[in-house]
Parts: sequence; C-alpha cells; structure tokens
Amino acid sequence: MPLAIFFTIFTMTLLGVWAIERAESEARRADLEQLAVEASAALERRANANAAYLRSGAALFATQDNVAPSMFQTFIGQLRLDSNFRGADGIGWAARVDGADIPEFEQAMEESGATDFKVEPLPRADQVYAVPVTNLQPETARNRLAIGYNMFSEGVRRSAMIEAEETARPTASGKVVLKQEAGTEASGFLVYMPVFTAGEGNTRELRGFIYSPFNAQDFVDSALQGLENRPVQLAIYDEVVAPDRLMASRVTGEPGGESVVKRVEIANREWVMVLQSLQPAALSRLSLIALIAGLVCSTLALAIAWLLTRQAVEARQVIELLEEQAAIRNSLTRELNHRVKNTLANVLSIVSLTRRRADSIESFAESLDGRIRALSATHDLLTQSEWGTTPVRSVIEVEMAPYAQGRDAVVEMDGPHVELAPNDALSMGLAIHELATNAAKYGALSTAEGKVEVLWELVSDDLVRVRWRESGGPEVQQERKRGFGTDLIEKIVAHELRNPVELMFEPSGVRCTMLIPVRSPGEFMLRAKRMQQRMERARNTPED
Repeated sequence: MPLAIFFTIFTMTLLGVWAIERAESEARRADLEQLAVEASAALERRANANAAYLRSGAALFATQDNVAPSMFQTFIGQLRLDSNFRGADGIGWAARVDGADIPEFEQAMEESGATDFKVEPLPRADQVYAVPVTNLQPETARNRLAIGYNMFSEGVRRSAMIEAEETARPTASGKVVLKQEAGTEASGFLVYMPVFTAGEGNTRELRGFIYSPFNAQDFVDSALQGLENRPVQLAIYDEVVAPDRLMASRVTGEPGGESVVKRVEIANREWVMVLQSLQPAALSRLSLIALIAGLVCSTLALAIAWLLTRQAVEARQVIELLEEQAAIRNSLTRELNHRVKNTLANVLSIVSLTRRRADSIESFAESLDGRIRALSATHDLLTQSEWGTTPVRSVIEVEMAPYAQGRDAVVEMDGPHVELAPNDALSMGLAIHELATNAAKYGALSTAEGKVEVLWELVSDDLVRVRWRESGGPEVQQERKRGFGTDLIEKIVAHELRNPVELMFEPSGVRCTMLIPVRSPGEFMLRAKRMQQRMERARNTPED
C-alpha cells in the first residue's frame, strides 16, 4: 500500500511535468513560427526593394537607343541607394550581344574607356548570343572581376535570364558562385530584370538585363538585422532542403528543439527557410520545481503510509499474540486439568493399594510418603523441562538419588540418550521408585556388597527397553506375599506404558524389564516451541 501510494503520486507528478514540458514546447513552437513570419517578411521586403530599383532602371533603359557607360553611371548616382540595398554587390548592366557582333562590341567598349574588355567565355555553337557584364556599379576592384563575363554561358544564370525574359519581371537565379568571389565557395545569387525595345509589328526585342549580384549570406544578414540575438538556428535553401542547396545559415547554439519550415519568394524564385530552436535543457525550471515538489510529497506520503501500515501490522500482531496467548492459556488449563486428574488418580490408586497392604498406620504412612515423593520428584523433573521430553537417564538418576547417597552399594546406569514423553517418564519413574524402595529394604541396596544395574537400549526408533537387575544382595525368598509394588508395576505402569512389564524375583536378585514407547515430539513440543516464538515476538515488539 505505501509503495502504491508513492507510485501513484509520483506518476501524477510525472504527468504534470510532461504537461508542463509539452506546453513549453508548444510555446517555443509558436514563438518559432512568429519568428519565421517576421524573417520571411524581412527577406521579401529586401528582395522587393531591390526589384523596384531594377524595374525603374529597366523602364529608363527601354527608352534609350544605347545604354552608354556614362548614362548608366549617372542613373546609379541619381538612385541614391540607401540602406534598403545593403547586402547586394551593386547594380549592373549586361547587354545582349549576338555572336557575330562580339568583336565589334568589344571594340566599342574599349573606345568608351573599358580597357582590355573581353567577352569570356564565348558563346557555344548552339547559343545565338552572349550576355556579358557591361557595367557594374559601384566600380570597385571586386566588381571589376566580373566585367566581360558571359553570364549566358553558365546554366543557372542562363535559366534565370530566360525565365525573366519570358515573364518580363525580376527573377532570381539559383545558387551560384559570383565572379567577384575570386575562387571562393561562397554562395550567391543574381536577380535579373530584362530590358526590351520595340520591334517591328508590335513586337519587342531583348536589349539586355539590368541585374544585381548578391552574396547570399550578406543578403540574409542585412535583411534580418534586429533578429540576430534570437536563440534559433536558421538555414535557407534554394527551392529544396539539401546540403548542396544551402544559401545561408546562422547558428547561435546547439540545435535540437522544435523546427519550423517556411517558404519565401525571392524575386520570382522560392527559397526554403528552416528555423530550429536550440537544444532545451533536460527540464524547464517550472518542470524541475514540479518534479522536486512531487518527489517530496510522494516520499512524505510513502513515509506516512508506511508508518500507518506498520502500526496496523503491529496492532494486528498484538491482537494475534493475545489471541494465541488466550488459546495457550485455554490449552494449558485443559492440560493441567487433565494432568491433575491423572495425578490424583495415580495417588488414589497408590493410597488404595498401600492401605490394603499396610499392617499399621506407620507402615502405611511411610509407604505412602515415599511413593508420593517419587511422583513429586518426577513432576519436578518434568517441570524443569517445561513438560517436554525428558531423558531416561535423568528420570533414573532422580529416583535413585535418595537410595544411592550415603550407601556403599553400587548403582550402575548405562544406555544411549533417549527422550521420553511426560506421561511415560512419570510411569517409568514410579516403577524405578518401587524397584529402588524394594531393593533398599530387602534387596541389593540393603547390603554393602549389593549392586544394581539399570541398562537401557533402543529396540527400534519408537521403543526403548529398560532392564533392572540386582546382584550381591540377600537371597530372594520365593515364597512371599504379593506386595503393592508388584501390583503397581505390573498393572498401573504396564497400563500407562501400553506394554507388558516383565518382573521376576530370582534368588540372586530381582529382574525387571520394561518396554517404553519413544514418542515423536507431539503437541507438548510444538506448543512449547510456539510459546517460545510468541514470547520472543512479544519481547521484540516496540512499545507505543
């Protein structure tokens, strides 16, 4: 029960912690989605601002017969590009040049001041024209690296220019490495706006492209200014999420929490933005507090329940002990009543037989006194063993002690260790007393040369044979009056032992053989053991 209470409370605590962590996760996801909306809006604003510049330039150049370098520089100067154009490498002009006109175009560019202008690489046989970078402002050493580069020769740029020509709107290219990066692997992209002139029959002809090259990482960083300190990891991919399509990223910690995917349109091209929250702690502060509080409460409940359960168990043990003690008292009372009745019956038999054989009051009193004392001695011996089993040797020694002390007669006792039940020990004690009394008066114990041997042996596991043999005493008279001792041994003792007693009065001395049952420890032993265990439990039971 205490463990059940503990696990119940602790399980409820874990459910509470799980609910708190789930709410925290949902809150992080909501915050991440809000951040994704803000970031995508910032990127789209920056791309739209650049597209507006390109549209205005395309509108201006479409009205001119020729886009001269001086006019392009004047146009860029009048735009007064502000902070909305940060992240780009500038604005450039790339003219459409037919393959046959490239030498003439290169000469015209040198005449206009572009030293060593070359279109590289030249268009392939299957390409009708080239789109070389004609002008790129601001004019820096970095931007001059791109002058003359035929952007139509590269597949990613060519696809973006073709789509821009077809849609007549600003179009971003896929992931490229800008010529300005000078051999690095930095990701970049370009936004193209086609410039058309009117042709014959209400048609339009492509004159070239006004465009902007971007370093992708610089573009993203400039667009997301103000969001740098947000604890998230950001990654932007070109159209699909793949390692080779990564455009830009920002890492501020170890990722591992919730993630949100947001699609962003940058100049008619789709980017995929992946935001991932940082690895959260194992448990939030609120969850940790709830877990500790739940653990304390469950432990306290466990302790209280354990104490109450222990008190209940101890109370039940006390009740059981009292019940057992009452049962023991009842059993002891019944057994005592039974033993008292048996003892009184033995006393009455002894009194009756002694009275019949007595010649005078003195002989009657003397005989009765000795036999009662024999019963008393055996009772004392049984009491010392708590009415359990009693050794054969102990019974014989107790009964022979009054006759052997202070005499010259020899009493020899020998045999294995054998335990007798209480009633059988009483019966054997009476028989030994009668034999010893008779030997002291008339037999071997009445003379100094006399000798008494009491020998016993196990006949089987449940039967012991006790032999009494006298020698060296007066000759036993064969013609004699039958006495009380003979009747006691052959009738009362034989009846109690449930085996015949062989008593012989030979001239050399009295012989007696008794067969006594060796009972397995019965109720008297079981009761004693249970009583001892209960008393030990009672002593070990803590008091209130």
